[in-house]
Amino acid sequence: MTAETPQHFRALLQTACSQGEAHLGDDQQEMLAAYLASLSRWNQAFNLTSVTEPAAMVAVHMSDSLSARDFLLGEKILDVGTGAGLPGIPLAVAEPERQFTLLDAAGKKTRFVTQVAAELGLNNIEVVQARAEDYAPDSGFDTVISRAFAELSVFIARCGALPAADGRLVAMKGRYPADELAAMPDQWLAEKVAPVRVAGLDAERHIIVLKRRA
Repeated sequence: MTAETPQHFRALLQTACSQGEAHLGDDQQEMLAAYLASLSRWNQAFNLTSVTEPAAMVAVHMSDSLSARDFLLGEKILDVGTGAGLPGIPLAVAEPERQFTLLDAAGKKTRFVTQVAAELGLNNIEVVQARAEDYAPDSGFDTVISRAFAELSVFIARCGALPAADGRLVAMKGRYPADELAAMPDQWLAEKVAPVRVAGLDAERHIIVLKRRA
């Protein structure tokens, strides 16, 4: 299978933006199209994603990632288990005034993310190769976000020390995670559980915003 071109992805992104709620300028769409083309190219050698059909990549990677945009708090954002840069790279393109740290334990993934961030000129991204439970930043983050990272209780156990005192954990989920919400530790509560619509996806999506109890 050959890698897709940025022009192909650009056309698909324009359609997705017109159908959804992702408000992106022309330059941002160009950057995201270039990102998807790089992901398509690298994926042939490094197997970074199982989603390879172009329209599906736009829906599953771009539109789904950008659905978390309105749930970010503050200026310092940590994307835990970023993989191929999701949702961190799309969010960093859409929110250039915020600073993003993209964390993953896999070297092949952090190498890709580092390379593509440099190619796109994304100066608001820092890439860190580490396990979440081993990562010890100098200060906490306003938002710590994960996309299909782990169950909520595991997310809290591994990442609960990473938000600042008034920061939030944000989990991107599929179906409403009733069992996971019921199993959360008492020190944390769900501040918001919101269904989100993702253009191009006929599947449930929810975003869970967690905060420490006072």
